[in-house]
Amino acid sequence: MLSSRMAQWPDNKRFAFTVFDDPDSQSLEAGEAVYGFLADCGLRTTKGVWPVRGPLKASDNGITCADDGCVPWLHSLQRAGFEIGFHNATSHTSTREETVCGLERFAELFGNNPRAMAHHYHCNENLYWGEHRLTGVHRAFYNLLTRFQHHNRYFGHCEGHPYFWGDVCREKITYVRNFVFPGINTLRECPFMPYHDPRRPYVNFWYASSEGANVRSMNDRITEAAQDRLEEEGGACVMYTHFGHGYHEGGAVNARFRELILRISRKNGWFVPVSTLLDYLRSGSTTCISDAQRRTLERRWLAHKIRFGTA
Repeated sequence: MLSSRMAQWPDNKRFAFTVFDDPDSQSLEAGEAVYGFLADCGLRTTKGVWPVRGPLKASDNGITCADDGCVPWLHSLQRAGFEIGFHNATSHTSTREETVCGLERFAELFGNNPRAMAHHYHCNENLYWGEHRLTGVHRAFYNLLTRFQHHNRYFGHCEGHPYFWGDVCREKITYVRNFVFPGINTLRECPFMPYHDPRRPYVNFWYASSEGANVRSMNDRITEAAQDRLEEEGGACVMYTHFGHGYHEGGAVNARFRELILRISRKNGWFVPVSTLLDYLRSGSTTCISDAQRRTLERRWLAHKIRFGTA
């Protein structure tokens, strides 16, 4: 399966590359600078948003769709071919009713339900998050590793709980991000994505990402050698990042990031938003992962998080 899925891309492209950008700590100025650069390079990626500001104190100073200038800018990204994704209703924990209102506001602003999302780590309404991402001995090890700080915390999949919204997620959202891995070739790390997990029925399809939480991590992941390897393997990279974490400082886009993105943009890559890539991968067949496949993903993700931190 691995080699056949990684050998053929549309229009004879050699590989695929995209990004899901979480809105944490991102100002309008930084967002405009980074996305203007990506657009100039011919890349089209996915911009995660918070549709509402929320009634509680924000856990993060990143912009929301309630902030001045944000929505017109996001509309310009949509018109340019970028995808708008969901990063929970807002930056703090939301009740079911608040999450539903956030999704309704998203559809009102952008003309459709979000196709792809990534959970915000501060939000206790996350589905199958923390210890619930894992099973069996891997769950026990995770709780020991995190000193039980995420034990009995996340409730989005728990029917009857005030934070439950699993049925709404299943109805409205196609793809949800889960495991993050260290290699640039996300498809090699998780060759059956997007996949359905029968133990987690409220998510239609999960996708994996490559580690790039901030500009230093991203730059470490997309080095010249890594880019060449991705191209040689005919793979696909779905980068996880926050463009608000160090990409724009002193009025300019990080120089090393500019250098690396310019380089990869000149290769024969397929540079499309996350949902477009996942739709293409899913067009052949839908994978329902087995217990053995799940255990492999869990084990490798835990090994990675020991180094990069757990959430």
